[in-house]
Parts: sequence; C-alpha cells; structure tokens
Amino acid sequence: MGRRLFVTQLYDAEIADEGMLSELAHSIRSLTEDDEAGIGWSREHRYAGYTSYASLNDLPRRDPAFSDLAKVLTKHAASFAKECAFDLTRKPRLDSLWVNLLRGPGHHSAHIHPHSIISGTLYVEVPKGSGAIRFEDPRLPMMMAAPTRSPQAAEELQPFVRVEPRPGLLLLWESWLRHEVLPGTGRGERLSISFNFA
Repeated sequence: MGRRLFVTQLYDAEIADEGMLSELAHSIRSLTEDDEAGIGWSREHRYAGYTSYASLNDLPRRDPAFSDLAKVLTKHAASFAKECAFDLTRKPRLDSLWVNLLRGPGHHSAHIHPHSIISGTLYVEVPKGSGAIRFEDPRLPMMMAAPTRSPQAAEELQPFVRVEPRPGLLLLWESWLRHEVLPGTGRGERLSISFNFA
C-alpha cells in the first residue's frame, strides 16, 4: 500500500462532565433571553435561533461556566496542536468563544475561520433530528476531472465527511478546513459552543 499524504486531522473527545454541560446549557438559555444585541443580530441575519457570535466576546470573564470550559478547551487544543506537529513557541490561546442555539431546520452554510489556527465546537444539548456537521475536502476546487468516489470508499477518501452531534462531543480542526451545519429534521433546540484558538 502506498503512503498517505497531506493528512487532515479531526480531533474528537468526550466531555463527560454532566454538571458542566448542565451549567453551560443554563448559561446559554439565559443569554438567549438577556443578550439583546445578540437577539437583534440573530433576527436581522435570519439565524434560526440565537448566537452570541456578533454580540459578546468576553464569555469566559462574564460567566464561571465558560471560564471552566475555557480551561478544558485549552488543554484539548494543546493536545491537538501536538498531534498536528505545530511548531509553536507557546500553547494555543483561546481567541474567541460564542454560543449557538439552533432550532429545527436551522443550518450554517459552508465557511472557514480566518485568522485562527484551531477551531472547534462542543455540543451541549442535541435533540433528535439535529443537523450533522459536514467537513469538505480542501482539495475539491483543484480536482478538475477527478471521478466521483464510491459511496463505499473509506471515510478518508470521501470528498465530504459528516459527523453526527451528541451531547458532550468536542470536535477540533484546523481553522482553514471548510465546514457547514446541515439542516436539522427535528423541532428541538440544539445547543453548542464554538470557539477559535490563535
């Protein structure tokens, strides 16, 4: 078998601390009622729920639940940076963190996170029918006449890879990796926390 070149790492871990997840869920729901700027931004941009993405940039200083989470995320980011063999002079630094409450068929179109090295998401509450996150092979624009892949091909050969969310699932990836949230099929509210490391 030949060598595998240009590997794209996807880091996953479980945050099994139910107390932490419960506190985070409570904090997210409080923000959906109190963060008027975030509520307004979400409405103006037709976000199917609420996000603090454009309104609050100090959640770890504002709320002890997010402060505790920031410490956990920093440890995982350091592990991921080591897996990626990043040549860094210091540990990755949490640059931004925001919460998302996505309802029913809500989704996020494909995007990347510029000006960061590591991005990720922690799923806090995941009702039945929540949309998966889907990652895209970054080489797709250059494949020109490449044939499509068999549906039975190994995951690492697929042009898109879906990851089904579940409570406590933590995902980390390099920030240049294009990803999207597919529309949900249920009616519940999916709670997640997204973040970037510089």
